[in-house]
Amino acid sequence: MEWSDVRIFLAVVRSGTLGGAARSLRTSHPTVGRRLRALEQTIGHTLFQRTADGLVLTDEGHGIIALAEQMEEGALAMERRLAGREQNLKGNLRISSTDWFGAYVLPPILADFSNAYPNVDVEILTGTRRFSLAQREAEVAFRAVPFDTADVIQRRLFRLDYGVYIAEEAADPKYGDGTGFRLITPSTPHFPDIAWLIESFPNARPVLRSNNRNVQGRMCREGVGIAVLPCVVGNQIPGIRRLDLPTLPPARDIWMGYHRDLRRLGRLRAFISTVSDHLVNATA
Repeated sequence: MEWSDVRIFLAVVRSGTLGGAARSLRTSHPTVGRRLRALEQTIGHTLFQRTADGLVLTDEGHGIIALAEQMEEGALAMERRLAGREQNLKGNLRISSTDWFGAYVLPPILADFSNAYPNVDVEILTGTRRFSLAQREAEVAFRAVPFDTADVIQRRLFRLDYGVYIAEEAADPKYGDGTGFRLITPSTPHFPDIAWLIESFPNARPVLRSNNRNVQGRMCREGVGIAVLPCVVGNQIPGIRRLDLPTLPPARDIWMGYHRDLRRLGRLRAFISTVSDHLVNATA
C-alpha cells in the first residue's frame, strides 16, 4: 500500500468530494479518482459508496481512517525532519497569517527577505483558516493567540495596539454614548476590542459586519460608521482618522510559530532572522 494513495483517501474523507480532494492536493480530478480506485483494488474493499449526494464512507472506509492518519503522521514527521536538515537557501516558504497582517505588516519584511534570498519562493496564505504546521500546510504562522500544541516553537513578537477610527470629514461621536452613529464590527464579535467598542458607544447601532479588517477600514473611509482597527492598519488607510479618546481598546499580543522539526531549515531560519531585524528597528 502506497502512502500517496492513502493520502488521497484522507483528502477525499476530509473534503467529501473528488474535486475537493484534487484542489487540496493540487492535482486533477481524474487522478484522484484513478488513485482511489487503485487503493480499493489493492486492499480488496470498497471504501466509498458513490451516491447522488457525493461519496459516503463504507464501514470498511470508516475502519481504516485511524490507521491512515497514523501513516500520515509518520510520513509528515519524516518529511519535516528531513526538510529541517536542508541548509540551502532555496525552495518554497509558506507563511500563514490574517488578511490584515499579510497586507500591512509583512510587505516590508518580505521585500527585504526576497531581496536577500532571491531563490526562495514565498507563498502567503491569509484568512481566518488556521493552516496546519504539522501537515506543512505552512512553515511559519502569525497569530493573535498563542499556539496550543507542544510541537510548535512559538515566540511573542510584539504588543498590537488598537485605535478607533472614523471617516476624516465626519464629526466626533460622543464617548460613552454614540447616538446617531453606526458601528462596523467583525463577523465574530467576541474579540476584546469589539466588546470594548460596543461598551464605549452603547447607543451606536451596528450596521455592517465583516471578517476582513481591510474591508472594515474601507467602509469606515466611506463614512459607513465607526471601526476599531489595529493601528498598523488604520494608520495606513487614507481618508480615516483615529479618535482621541479617554481610554483605548485593549491591546493584543502577536505570536509567531513554526514546527520544531523545521527549526534547522535554512530558509525558515533566515526568514525568522529578517522578522527579528524588523522588530528591532521598529522598536529602536
